[in-house]
Amino acid sequence: MSQEAAEVLRLLRARGETLAVAESLTGGLVAAGITDVPGASASFRGAVTAYATPLKERLLGVDGDLLAVRGAVDAEVALQMAAGVRTALGADWGAATTGVAGPEPQDGRPVGTVYVAVRGPQDGGKVVALRLKGDRTEIRRESVRSVLALLQDRLSGEQAGNERAQDTEENGGT
Repeated sequence: MSQEAAEVLRLLRARGETLAVAESLTGGLVAAGITDVPGASASFRGAVTAYATPLKERLLGVDGDLLAVRGAVDAEVALQMAAGVRTALGADWGAATTGVAGPEPQDGRPVGTVYVAVRGPQDGGKVVALRLKGDRTEIRRESVRSVLALLQDRLSGEQAGNERAQDTEENGGT
């Protein structure tokens, strides 16, 4: 069980919110890491493993023209995957992974090119571009860790921002 997954679930429970995950290169490893945490079902809605590019369009609503022009390994594709899984599974938050784990390049992108994205209920989302080194297993593991860290950061930052806003409201009139 990863600390990142446990912390993500703790933050989601505290907020009363849910998560759905869209995975490509990680092939279900993000969902497996989340469901390794006891009590995950309180906040985790599910996952879509859209390994084949056409499934990103069909199941997650990724723009077909975008996929045709840029390929599946792209920042905007990652954001659309996160938004699409959020909608498809009825979750407050969506997270996504897309990239090249190897052994060969894909869509003109070298091995280790990865995009992780998170889309929440109040924002347009955030995507992080990664250039990872290592073998296929290491790239996939680091992709899982990176998307969970991004999600944890977004949940923590938004929660801290909400707490500050509440403090300001409560103390503003005195």
